[in-house]
Amino acid sequence: MVQDDLQENFQDEFQDDNLEMFEHFRIVVDSGQGVMRIDKFLNDRITNASRTKIQAASEAGNILVNDQPVKSNYRVKPGDIIQIMMTYPPREIEIIPENIPLNIVFEDNHLIIVNKPAGMVVHPSYGHYRGTLVNALAHYLKGNEMFNGNDPRPGLVHRIDKDTSGLLMIAKTEQAKIELSKQFEDRSTRRTYNALVWGTFPEAHGAVIGNIGRNPRNRKVMYVYEDENIGKHAVTHYSVLEDFGYVTLVECRLETGRTHQIRVHMQYIKHPIFNDPEYGGDKILKGTTFSKYKQFVQNCFDICPRQALHAKTLGFEHPVTGESMDFDSELSDDFQLLLEKWRGYVENRTI
Repeated sequence: MVQDDLQENFQDEFQDDNLEMFEHFRIVVDSGQGVMRIDKFLNDRITNASRTKIQAASEAGNILVNDQPVKSNYRVKPGDIIQIMMTYPPREIEIIPENIPLNIVFEDNHLIIVNKPAGMVVHPSYGHYRGTLVNALAHYLKGNEMFNGNDPRPGLVHRIDKDTSGLLMIAKTEQAKIELSKQFEDRSTRRTYNALVWGTFPEAHGAVIGNIGRNPRNRKVMYVYEDENIGKHAVTHYSVLEDFGYVTLVECRLETGRTHQIRVHMQYIKHPIFNDPEYGGDKILKGTTFSKYKQFVQNCFDICPRQALHAKTLGFEHPVTGESMDFDSELSDDFQLLLEKWRGYVENRTI
């Protein structure tokens, strides 16, 4: 593992669709080692990795001792096996430009906004080295030095999951990336998603507040912790747009941007996103026991074979002009067909 790369990527604030963890650093504590905080222990052994970055990595669950995540105040003991884990494999990833069509919503000299289809991975990662949005951008923006190297995340200031459709912003210059990233860090961007979720809501508006961290039993998915000392603070505001009886179309506004935030927050309040396999939405959770209804829901799963989640709007201040910019996007075809199917069900309900 290259030490500079480790230091560069210790704290990953992006939303990421691939949460498989890979070992980038391992050390077995010497038998003569005295008791010491793990952040200081690692700071003494990893070149160019600040103690602040190490502490952030432990808070994110990236530092394991004997296969268990630990906090930065954990005191190492002789024989401890320390691992630093990342969501990408420890290897160089070659960015291969690919002529993949892009649905471009806006573009100028500083940034580009695309409407990403469901099924497209945002950037190369383990198991997804081709066919990603970054591969497509490397071809479309050939000549742009940001996209000519082997940085697997050139210009990315946020992400959306592979099977989530919708708006994604990419910086075309380093300065734009710095300015736009700061807006995401300051939570000044404006983002809403449309989601079809199981169940109905007693109130038209609400908010989900709960720290999000990796699930201790399955690190590929996230979990909501009620303990304020575990995970990262996360807030999702929601409004009911359309009630179909057994499922509801909601608008979700992100106050924070954690990995799988809407998906895990909706599961937490017992409204998993329709057909979300990782958070329990791919089963019939509401409705009747009639076989016709079960077949209807299965047909809906077939129409939209992924979580029914779409990044609908995106607002920010232009990184150079300071102009306030807001964009809206049409729902993807599969999502629209899914909604039409449920509208037809409600109008002709016999099951």
